[in-house]
Amino acid sequence: MTDKSDKTLWAGRYEAQAAESLRKLNDSLPFDKRLYASDVKCSGDYARALADAGVITHEEAHEIGGGLQRIVQEFIAGIFPFAAGDEDIHTAVERRLTEIVGPVAGKLHTGRSRNDQVATDVRHWQAGEITKINALLVRLARTLVSQADQHVDTLMPGYTHLRAAQPISAAHWLLSFFWMVTRDVERFTICRDHTLVSPLGSGALAGNPYPIDRVDLAKAMGFYAATPNSLDGVSDRDFIVELMSAAALLMVHLSRFAEDVILYSSPQFGFITLDERYTTGSSLMPQKQNPDVLELARGKAGRIAGHLSGFLNTLKGLPSTYNKDLQEDKEPLFDIIDTLETLLPALIGLVETMSFVPERMLAALDEGMLATDLADYVVAKGVPFREAHGIIGRLVRHGLETQTPLSQVPLEDYRAIFPDFDEDVYAVFDFAGSIARRKSFGGTAPEAVRVQIDQANEWLTNR
Repeated sequence: MTDKSDKTLWAGRYEAQAAESLRKLNDSLPFDKRLYASDVKCSGDYARALADAGVITHEEAHEIGGGLQRIVQEFIAGIFPFAAGDEDIHTAVERRLTEIVGPVAGKLHTGRSRNDQVATDVRHWQAGEITKINALLVRLARTLVSQADQHVDTLMPGYTHLRAAQPISAAHWLLSFFWMVTRDVERFTICRDHTLVSPLGSGALAGNPYPIDRVDLAKAMGFYAATPNSLDGVSDRDFIVELMSAAALLMVHLSRFAEDVILYSSPQFGFITLDERYTTGSSLMPQKQNPDVLELARGKAGRIAGHLSGFLNTLKGLPSTYNKDLQEDKEPLFDIIDTLETLLPALIGLVETMSFVPERMLAALDEGMLATDLADYVVAKGVPFREAHGIIGRLVRHGLETQTPLSQVPLEDYRAIFPDFDEDVYAVFDFAGSIARRKSFGGTAPEAVRVQIDQANEWLTNR
């Protein structure tokens, strides 16, 4: 008979121990041990549900609960004694519980499978992490608004195709990313709602044969509801895909912001100065100040998008209910959470401490960016915009050919292209005036931006 001192939860069916190569492939303890608090919490609530259903006594549930609390304290103190046979965090906790309270620990798994246990623990853990991420995103949003509030009247070029297009305010640029972050918070909030549906009581796939109240159990664990179908309950990982999707889109937003700030803080632009605490130097070139926080934000966007793509491909061919492939959910999920919880504080600090250089932004404005304002001038004379666009296009061409700034083109040359130009056309060449005219809702005019800031502060007040 083979020695079974290192036996698994399923060893009764087997004569031989698992091959070492299989253990290395199969065991998930190295990465899922972080679920210990959720496993203990949900196990304790399940023990009480078993007692309420009359499956075990309340005294036994109390004994199990006491053992679980001791396990939590061991994890917190860093003294939990892992053993060679611990396949995952769930087997480790059950094994240690048996060492503490004896055979009664074996009653905890009555009616419960690791299939519904794992799915429940991951949901419980993920919901808590979403709360942390949203708190960080609200901090980032608040920081963007705080910076915007100081730069309502700070002028800068706005770009399309990375070519100077029209003047805007620095506040308007900052707030464009604030609104992206609000949508990210909303997506994570919805994901959290979808996460907090408990599969516990689904068993391996067919349901629980004992009269536990799954709805009450779900609420005791902090969930909103119980899954309505046991087959779906043990296999559903939509909530993880939703988190990965929300994280991937968040990273797209952060990467776009990072790219702007990398450009604007470069010596060639000089619009933004980064605090030294959020940059790094070069090992070779003493003069360098590298925007590593921003570059890592940009780089990690691809990594997180890759996790989403990879996990979708894991799921797409699975047959019904639980399959071991689903173990592949955890490492990318954990990496995404770790990445966000590491990146966001650094990015918040960078935004809090970065400063604008208004004179450099103002110097980057050129009269060509007011060509649309000239077209609007012609439209005010009753000319259809498309015709006005052509008129100003010819005027721009004239300025290029004569190497004359538009503000210095003689009035007679203006009138040669369009007879209704008057002396007041030169008043168009005012960058602040151009911005002020764009006061429609959502525009870059100071009064419109202050409306945005009021809306932003209202959003923040409700978070």
